[in-house]
Amino acid sequence: MTDVKQQVKDIEKTIDFNKNRYQVNLTTNHGPIHLEFFPDVAPGHVKNLISLTKAGFYDGLTFHRVIKGFMIQGGCPKGSGIGGPGYTIPAEFNNRPHEPGVLSMARTNDPNSAGSQFFICLERVPYLDGQYTVFGRTADKESLDTVKKIGDVKTGPQDRPIDPVTITKAEVVETPL
Repeated sequence: MTDVKQQVKDIEKTIDFNKNRYQVNLTTNHGPIHLEFFPDVAPGHVKNLISLTKAGFYDGLTFHRVIKGFMIQGGCPKGSGIGGPGYTIPAEFNNRPHEPGVLSMARTNDPNSAGSQFFICLERVPYLDGQYTVFGRTADKESLDTVKKIGDVKTGPQDRPIDPVTITKAEVVETPL
């Protein structure tokens, strides 16, 4: 893979929230997940995920961590939960609640350590509010159903699915306003 950081920087320059609405569609081996965004509260996180998607970063990655009743997590290029794109982005904490279908950014104990890993909530998780950056949500019932289906897969050590849950393709849909 070429320098992801430079690719993302270049792609970010083409994203304009005043002219377009963006959606990311994840095709998984458990069904589709369509994501809509909150650029009004977390523009940096939205631009980052859109840019990584346009760069093909998420194609073939897995949801490497699934915790029933909590969340599903993906976006690690190593599939282990310790990988990222080679850079981090600053937190954009906001007042959006962590509820079913909400898209939020995974990070280490350092609030400014997010990179490419994200999670989608299965239930309301109030203790995450204001601690992690909420930047989108599932766009429709079918997407939330897919997320819940993934949330029910059998897991082994480190909350890893026994059978891989794969993002076969991630695509950006850009709609003029």
